Amino acid sequence: MRYLTAGESHGPQLTTIIEGLPSGMPLSEEDINKHLARRQKGYGRGRRMQIEKDTAEITSGVRHGRTLGSPVALNVKNRDWTHWTHVMGIEPIDEKDEEEIKRKITRPRPGHADLNGGIKYGHRDLRNVLERSSARETTVRVAAGAVATKLLQLLGIELVSHVVEIGGVKAKQADSTDIQTLRKTAEESPVRCLDAEAGEKMMAAIDEAKKNGDSLGGVVEVIATGMPSGVGSYVHYDRKLDAKIAGAVLSINAFKGVEFGIGFEAARVPGSKVHDEILWDEETGYTRKTNRLGGFEGGMTTGMPIVVRGVMKPIPTLYKPLNSVDIETKEPFAASIERSDACAVPAAAVVCEHAVAWELASAIVDQFYADRLDTLIETIEEQRRYAREF
Repeated sequence: MRYLTAGESHGPQLTTIIEGLPSGMPLSEEDINKHLARRQKGYGRGRRMQIEKDTAEITSGVRHGRTLGSPVALNVKNRDWTHWTHVMGIEPIDEKDEEEIKRKITRPRPGHADLNGGIKYGHRDLRNVLERSSARETTVRVAAGAVATKLLQLLGIELVSHVVEIGGVKAKQADSTDIQTLRKTAEESPVRCLDAEAGEKMMAAIDEAKKNGDSLGGVVEVIATGMPSGVGSYVHYDRKLDAKIAGAVLSINAFKGVEFGIGFEAARVPGSKVHDEILWDEETGYTRKTNRLGGFEGGMTTGMPIVVRGVMKPIPTLYKPLNSVDIETKEPFAASIERSDACAVPAAAVVCEHAVAWELASAIVDQFYADRLDTLIETIEEQRRYAREF
């Protein structure tokens, strides 16, 4: 499977085209929109989320509620476009109107793509960079991931995301391992935290950062259950599924690190406390005594829950601005504000969940016969049976 996205932050709409879905898969706009709504929640979000109420429109690839096997196109309208029709219009403008209409940006913001993107593509107006590099693009990445999530659920695979740290406040490990319980708890928390006491401290830290004109980053975790073992491959570096997931997580705006299982802790403990002992019984087949490696060995799924964490840096647009340099005058200045989120970590957890969902679904479709949903379901069940009896 693959998908492309298109659209600018203040353009008329965002678009994604998805290729490779099996035919016969039930899919509705509500399957997508409920996840878009989750992305817009979270303590610490700014005014843009009050403007946009994102909903996807399916414009191809689905007939009477089921996929056709042809590409699926999704569009999400930008409601704020009505205020940007001249600034972000498609048609050429007269030179005499250029200064008034374009809202030209020549002052790159530290931590953003502004300066590097301008250098790469030759844009003297840095709005041409920031309109596409904006995290607004993750709207349709979540939309594509929501379609992947639907497919995974039909195959008995479930995902949940939650926040484990914001601004140095760390959550305790959850008592429950039931994914439905974890999901319910995360959805009820304003910061998607499974530890209520830590969640309160996280919100207090966000309030303090906002009062100081600052921003906070954090760590999110995604758990996926039900993946059959042996998905991915050890034979080539670019077929290792954990590597693909790592790349997807790091491609999310502001993400700077990723780990699986106990992750970087593995560097601090002996091997006997890292690797997972193998067990077998007739009912469940092969399992692991622990899950320190996060559901992967040799770039392939083990059948244990996949546990992946991503590190999000604080949003670089601050009310306490950092210094930069105007590309036209070369004069120093205090960087401007283009958004007002003090913390986007809870929303980023939802984005990360859908990035992981896409990679899992894509790996399954690539590895197994997937032209038709009914045969794909049968094939996955056969893979599970084979692995149990191996």
